[in-house]
Amino acid sequence: MLIYLIVGSIREGRTAIKVAHWIMDCISNFSLHDINIELIDLKQWDLPLFSGSHPPATGIYDQPKQQLWANKIALADAFIFISPEYNHGYSPALKNALDYLGKEWQGKPAAFIGYGTTNGSRGISQIRQVSSSLNMVDANAILEIRDIFKRNKEENFEANQFEIDGLKQILEKLIKYQK
Repeated sequence: MLIYLIVGSIREGRTAIKVAHWIMDCISNFSLHDINIELIDLKQWDLPLFSGSHPPATGIYDQPKQQLWANKIALADAFIFISPEYNHGYSPALKNALDYLGKEWQGKPAAFIGYGTTNGSRGISQIRQVSSSLNMVDANAILEIRDIFKRNKEENFEANQFEIDGLKQILEKLIKYQK
């Protein structure tokens, strides 16, 4: 099973990449079989603001990076989205990346990790609505990271036991959807 860990923030000094690196390190300590996790960093993809002339649901991709993005996303079996909460919503870079495509998201389970002033809950709520509209399967797998502003002072994100257990539950829920 190939799970993409999608880093939904592109800002300088972003916490999302620290959380992603923690996840990648932590997963190696879990005894999960036949699981491959690949980190997908939206900052590296540098997707311009979607302005295609065809709705992505048509599958007609006319923006330069759109077909490359579609080919990449089509390979995944499931997704874990990491996003900060911005103004009661989720990252605009992540929204843009989701809006680029149609069928490549469909039928695949999704999990969500958020952080921010309400531990990311409002952003997660919105991204769940959008993922549902894209016909992703909501695996009901969520991790809200608490007190991120107090804890994000170091180079690396240091998780607590609640977050480690939450990550393991996310993976276990995604595994249930393995084809």
